[in-house]
Amino acid sequence: MEILWVLIALVMLGFVLLPFLRRRRGAAIGLVSPDHPDAADPANYGFVREEELDIRMPGPDQDLLDVLDVVQRTQDYRAAQQLLAGTEAEGEQRWQRVQAFAGAASLELSQRPGGVGEAPGGQWLRVWRAEAPKDAGGAAVHAEFLVQQAWRTATPGTDEFRIIMEEAKAACGEAALLAPGDPIPYIVELSVARGLGYSQKEFEQVWLRILDRAPAHMGAHLAALHYWCEKWHGSRELAYEFAEAAAARAPQGSLLAAMPLFAVFEHLPEVTLVSSFWQTEVVSKAVHGALHAVHSARPDDPMLAHVRHMLVFFLVRSERWSEAMNQLVHIDGHVGALPWTLSADPAAEFAVYRALAVAGYEANGGSPASLPH
Repeated sequence: MEILWVLIALVMLGFVLLPFLRRRRGAAIGLVSPDHPDAADPANYGFVREEELDIRMPGPDQDLLDVLDVVQRTQDYRAAQQLLAGTEAEGEQRWQRVQAFAGAASLELSQRPGGVGEAPGGQWLRVWRAEAPKDAGGAAVHAEFLVQQAWRTATPGTDEFRIIMEEAKAACGEAALLAPGDPIPYIVELSVARGLGYSQKEFEQVWLRILDRAPAHMGAHLAALHYWCEKWHGSRELAYEFAEAAAARAPQGSLLAAMPLFAVFEHLPEVTLVSSFWQTEVVSKAVHGALHAVHSARPDDPMLAHVRHMLVFFLVRSERWSEAMNQLVHIDGHVGALPWTLSADPAAEFAVYRALAVAGYEANGGSPASLPH
């Protein structure tokens, strides 16, 4: 019986990989060893080596990297406090920086849980909250830290998970009181709402507070989308409806027009047996909307990298090699974004898709010289 299951699994795997193992001009695209003479080399395009890919962020933010280095090296929170204080409250970048600081503290704690005679990792965040209890930035980072701790260390539905999430909910309330016009405490609460299973009415009350403060906030919309997904508290129809409504009311140049692509991603089938799935109307329409959003967005939009990463995933699966390469030249070097972060090894996952894009591009006559930068 076990042999039968293995054979079935191999057949299914063959169906899944088949679209990647053929060339449009008749020959096969195969994954070969890097030293093979037929190997397509991403380095020829100036792409970063897999081991050097930054898994912390979706795109570059040198100020954040510099501050994270100082904070983690000195365990002094004040550089982080100053950076957040100087970052626009309603903007996407502040939300990304809050997530990054919280994630750094959570990761430190997981690596150094502390013990006899040893301080736990992330101590700088505890000191920040103790020494500056009225600082809105520190309060927001603490709330997001608790949310990340819940998802990282506990199982949804357990008492442990609920206890941490209830603490995070209280922290969100404290952060909101310190900065009444700041959307971030409510954006953090969207994840709490998903974890604690808010009713749709309760969730919408939180969502309205965000819309009052930052109606076009892409990060908030992505956080809210999770709640409406089939695997949480909504359905495929509700998630698509939410994403399409956001795209329809998106102001000119807003990346909200890419929301349907994320909704499609959240509801992908576990196994795709036919390549034609990636050419279906729902996928093609979502990809088209995201490409239009990318072309219309400001080059410095902090959410642009998020959309480009998702496009690489869909464009490679759709065998649209040239378009995938056009996205890769903008984001290569950073992989801290969906869909790669769902993998245990985001850099390796990204590198596979990048290699497939390069191989498909060259199989259809492309070369480093023909790729626009």
